[in-house]
Amino acid sequence: MKKNSSQKINQTDTKISVIIAAKNEEENILNLIDTLSNQDYDKNLFEVIIVDDNSTDKTYETACSQITGKENFSVLKAESKPFPGKKGALTIGIKKAKNDFIMITDADCLPEKNWIKSFSSLFSQCYDFVFGIAPLIQNSSSLKKNWVSKLSCFENLRTHLLTFSFAGVSLAYSAAARSFGFKKSSFEKINGYSNTLETLSGDDDLLLREAIKNKMKIGVVTEKDSFVYSYPENNLKDYLKQKARHTQTSLHYLPVHKILLGFWHLINLIFLFSPFLVFFHPAFIFFFLLKIIMDVIVVSSIQKKFGYCFKLLSIIIMQILYEIFLIVNFLNALKGKNEWK
Repeated sequence: MKKNSSQKINQTDTKISVIIAAKNEEENILNLIDTLSNQDYDKNLFEVIIVDDNSTDKTYETACSQITGKENFSVLKAESKPFPGKKGALTIGIKKAKNDFIMITDADCLPEKNWIKSFSSLFSQCYDFVFGIAPLIQNSSSLKKNWVSKLSCFENLRTHLLTFSFAGVSLAYSAAARSFGFKKSSFEKINGYSNTLETLSGDDDLLLREAIKNKMKIGVVTEKDSFVYSYPENNLKDYLKQKARHTQTSLHYLPVHKILLGFWHLINLIFLFSPFLVFFHPAFIFFFLLKIIMDVIVVSSIQKKFGYCFKLLSIIIMQILYEIFLIVNFLNALKGKNEWK
């Protein structure tokens, strides 16, 4: 497997199909369609297929009315899904796609103007699978004082730091489905989502797992104006539900990734809770202080690259909460079945 990030966004004539699975997204689908309509990419070179997955609101009707006059947009209903959940809806869209390259995002997302162009640049370099940066919106006035939203943003940042660091040493293990793409032929070569059915989620991570098992070429996109934004969870119940679903997927990573990630998180947790061992020896407080200092240095130096801006005190507080919730989310994931929506 090879990994690289595009250094410059080049205009290509690559034809791309953007697939979105939407379920009860009446309030969000309009903004997504607008941002995709305003992509800095020739409209004759990309199509957008929205697959309504049996929504109980007016997602389908709203999407249909919004794409009037947009010849490269279409809306389908997810009838006779081959797989449960989001994977089934995406599969319907991928099968209907006219083009050889597929990009995927979520219905509640806001891709920046160079999103398609940046993926096209890597597709033209023969990458099989490509993923990009997908930050959560941090500076919304309604979310600034919400600690769950802050935690969601910080967790997203820490996840990006890990996934892109691992990808940088050819150990890619995870990607956000909000900014994900692949060659249609590569998708078919690994039998699509057929080998990723351990959980309802995993349309990104487990598909990437199958690509890695087949030694496919993986690329990452980090250019300006190529991010895909979405809103963080703003209540604890939804946050825990979402993270349990994501963490459950991680239980099905390749062994090498589970070992490396387990070791990384275990060391961090030992350092975090080392103050509880000071009654054995005062030197244990050193490990805690060292961890906090290193966390502050790393987050402060890299956060802007991933679309974030945390102040010093927030970094310290959120880092401690992040580590604690790693345990909470892991225990929740062990409980079993989760739902997409």
